[in-house]
Amino acid sequence: MVKKLQKVAFATVGAALSFAVIEAKPAQAAGFSLEPLGTYATGLFDEGAAEISAYDSVTQRLFVTNANSNSIDILSISDPTQPSLFSSIDLSPYGGSVNSVTFKNGFLAAAVEANVTQDPGSVVFFNASGGFLNSVTVGALPDMLTFTPDGTKILVANEGEPNGDYTADPEGSVSIIDLTGGVTQATVRTAGFTQFNNTLLDPSIRIFGPGSSVAQDLEPEYIAVSADSSKAWITLQENNALGLLDLDKGEFTELVGLGFKDHSLPGNGLDASDRDGTINIANLPVFGLYQPDAIASYTVAGKTYLVTANEGDARDYDAFAEEERIKDLTLDPTAFPNAAELQEDEVLGRLTVTSTLGDPDGDGDYDALYAFGGRSFSIWDEKGKLIFDSGDAFEQITAKALPDFFNSDNTENNFDNRSDNKGPEPEGVTIAEIDGRTFALVGLERIGGILVYDITDPTRPVFVNYTNNRDFLGDPEAGTAGDLGPEGLLFIAAQASPNGKPLLAVTNEVSGTTTLYSVKAPAPAVDVPEPGVTVALGGLAAAGVLARRRSRKQQGM
Repeated sequence: MVKKLQKVAFATVGAALSFAVIEAKPAQAAGFSLEPLGTYATGLFDEGAAEISAYDSVTQRLFVTNANSNSIDILSISDPTQPSLFSSIDLSPYGGSVNSVTFKNGFLAAAVEANVTQDPGSVVFFNASGGFLNSVTVGALPDMLTFTPDGTKILVANEGEPNGDYTADPEGSVSIIDLTGGVTQATVRTAGFTQFNNTLLDPSIRIFGPGSSVAQDLEPEYIAVSADSSKAWITLQENNALGLLDLDKGEFTELVGLGFKDHSLPGNGLDASDRDGTINIANLPVFGLYQPDAIASYTVAGKTYLVTANEGDARDYDAFAEEERIKDLTLDPTAFPNAAELQEDEVLGRLTVTSTLGDPDGDGDYDALYAFGGRSFSIWDEKGKLIFDSGDAFEQITAKALPDFFNSDNTENNFDNRSDNKGPEPEGVTIAEIDGRTFALVGLERIGGILVYDITDPTRPVFVNYTNNRDFLGDPEAGTAGDLGPEGLLFIAAQASPNGKPLLAVTNEVSGTTTLYSVKAPAPAVDVPEPGVTVALGGLAAAGVLARRRSRKQQGM
């Protein structure tokens, strides 16, 4: 965990890429750094203009989804300090919106949802210059897609979300696109969940859409694949579950409930109120639904481990909405004898929870409370057993790094705005393997920034550093606040990189920016037992911290 800070050095230079660094006791992970090299800006604010990217090492081009224009922006990154627009691919002939991209073996694949979201979507193939190659039909609302490591298949997660009035709820699925005959001869096999419709499921798997079968209710979000290309693991975010997919059989073999996180336990605290005027990470009688978004896999000693970013997500439709504030619920007097105190805005009253759990006897009062997301990242084994969770470390780290912008939103510079709803909201995750060590890089959707952990030993991850290329003195809408809302993280290994050094590409949904970072990893530790901590803050974040702290002191806060 984070050691006591020994030194604070603030950089107040007015350059977008200046840094403030907070250092702790040097140790095992000291030396790892992320440093922004260059940014491509669309100039669009909060329009989804940069969400997911893919990379071609031959042409040194980055392919970035732009939902605002339903296109793929092709960026030249031959000079990573000056990424530039090469061209764009218009996807309007193929559907209503592009959701994801992947690149391998000389061609690009894009997931495009239909004009009517509940209809079957498409995966469209292009060459590295944007020339059309082929298109195949997949399930409803195709989102994340990825190649298998051997390059013979593409997997796409078809979310199958309902329409607003819940009169159409297509089945969720994963389409397996076989490329052994080449792109122009691609074939599709779709794996669904009908075999689980009449099966007793783990109670932590949420099946709760009105009138929906299990197959309709399950909504695949993100995919990780085993190193031997035989298995895949799919996050079912709203359902708080994982689906285990056998790629040889082309079918799901198991659904695994991810259980619940107990925020009353030491190390599992959370800041639950946006109305208490302070940072208050505390143990409270609430359970968290892990509900991971992104998932990645890596191998240690022949065993596969899964890394998840536990964002959380709720269903909010015209015909069905599950979000409730705790102050608006009736709490069971036996389970919560101090209900009146807990339901104050300054304690738990403002926290958003689900109305679908916590009242097992159906008497109208809640015996337990379940919030969305884990505010953490987790490591699971290949059977879905929890190996490690970062607990409340993300809020602890950001509280120390940016105390005056703790749990800020990603559309404006504020304090404590997201504590009542998923906190920093970890969303994206990628794995970096450098010099024999393995790192997890996790993006925080709200306050922003990238957290790095050394996960070489999956049972003992070590926090390395936190880098945030956001300027809290800038104007988000004017495009002067740096990177906002990191969505996709893509690691580019040194052997594939245009400058021969490892890079990280981060696509930022709210600011519409794509930023390239240089990645420097530490040398392996030699008899150093304690982890090191470095927190790097971008732009004028440090100056903003000092200014806000002075202002709050003057106001008696």
